[in-house]
Amino acid sequence: MKLRILSIFFISFIVLSCSKEVERASLKPLVPTSNEPNAGNWKMYIGQPTDYTIPVPQETSSAEYKAELAETQKISANLTAAQKSALTYWQVGSVGRWNEIARELIARYNLAPEPNDNGTYSAPNSAKPDTLPYFPFANPPYASRAYALISVAQYDALVATWAYKFKYNRKNDADNLPDYPSEEAVIAAASSRVLKFLFPGSYPTQLIDNKYEEGRQVGIWAGKNVKSDIDAADILGKAVADKIIAYAKADGTGTAGGNLTIQAQLADAAVARGLKTAWKSLDIPARPGMLMKFGEVKTWNFDKATRDAIRPAAPPALDSDAFKKDLAEVKHYSENITRKQWSIVQFWADGLGTSTPPGHWNQIALDLLRDASFSEIRMARTLALMNTAIHDAGVCCWDTKYYYFYPRPNQVDPSIKTATGTPNFPSFTSGHATFSAAAVTVLSYIFPNQQSSLEAMAKEASESRIYGAIHYRFDSEVGLACGKKIGDYAVARGKTDGGN
Repeated sequence: MKLRILSIFFISFIVLSCSKEVERASLKPLVPTSNEPNAGNWKMYIGQPTDYTIPVPQETSSAEYKAELAETQKISANLTAAQKSALTYWQVGSVGRWNEIARELIARYNLAPEPNDNGTYSAPNSAKPDTLPYFPFANPPYASRAYALISVAQYDALVATWAYKFKYNRKNDADNLPDYPSEEAVIAAASSRVLKFLFPGSYPTQLIDNKYEEGRQVGIWAGKNVKSDIDAADILGKAVADKIIAYAKADGTGTAGGNLTIQAQLADAAVARGLKTAWKSLDIPARPGMLMKFGEVKTWNFDKATRDAIRPAAPPALDSDAFKKDLAEVKHYSENITRKQWSIVQFWADGLGTSTPPGHWNQIALDLLRDASFSEIRMARTLALMNTAIHDAGVCCWDTKYYYFYPRPNQVDPSIKTATGTPNFPSFTSGHATFSAAAVTVLSYIFPNQQSSLEAMAKEASESRIYGAIHYRFDSEVGLACGKKIGDYAVARGKTDGGN
């Protein structure tokens, strides 16, 4: 069994490595349409730019600066083949590249623990991340949190960077964007530090350290930064990351797992509220439900009382006509799925070994951002707004799932065969639908001319789970509605953060 896990682990590495080489050659360099001169005044998620200090830079007329500039010119004029390749890789945008690195790590670690010989399951241990089962199990809720943390770290670090750029206004050319501190280096410092907290194993550490060293040097290799630009960014990026990590350590994720005793208590509570048949694990042997207490994790854009207020009303009773109608639809797709519907199921499946549904929406967002030639800080703002909404969607959806403890279609009717694996958590509401609607609500705010196509994608993602016989239609429809409400809170923040 361990050999099978290791095989999946390293096959995914080969596939992802190849795909990244294709992207290295095909993506165009980032040329932003605006340098965002007022971005240093945008609202940060945690704190404000004055919470951080960096050294006062030397003037460009000083001997010290001229010596640094001469060294930069020497290096940039004599790049090795490896440095040229790395420069091509990073010139498409550091925010996007670090997002890709996060998605690669999530895909590699999105592997469910295998059962022990006695039929029990061991939980991944952050103190022993390289021991099976590997830490973390980067499932959709964990992934939603990871994308939010790295995106907020990037955004906050860049707002502080922009504040200092225009405070000191040091630059070595006619470009309108000051060089001190380096935006690429601050992204590298903040992103790498948060990712190493989230993925503490030996492979992630090596990968992240290598990318950090590359990412912080690209400004010098491109001839636009000097060493002190990089050093100041390093101080700033790491300090911002430390605040984000402190927030993460106190957000409640450490106690989000649960065990069979907690699972029984949650099921009993749902039955006491009127549920006739509680969800149960269909894994063999039965596995504790995924992150049963993730619904208690701290949200970014609203409080726990709001979480409770937007929790959907109860799903249809299992003996109701509404339930029987939607169960019959699932049964129909189980037996009569078309080739097109099958392809939709597979496109949106985002199961084990992938970057998860939140990662899928990050890829969609990056495609839009790159096409629009957004600056690094505007990219970071968009991803922070979207990923905090996706994270909050994960919290609310998991709260709903374990509050109602609703059984999956193939638990109610074992003759139903799914087109993809059955997730190990309750049915109502659909995670795909909730994640998708939250993401689309934010992206439609940023790209209003894309709203129709984005909403169609969210609808297709939600319906893919019906075609796959995993969810009832009411799971998906209610999930879309709830995700929209969640996304609206992120949009409300965006309208007041100064970035409009």
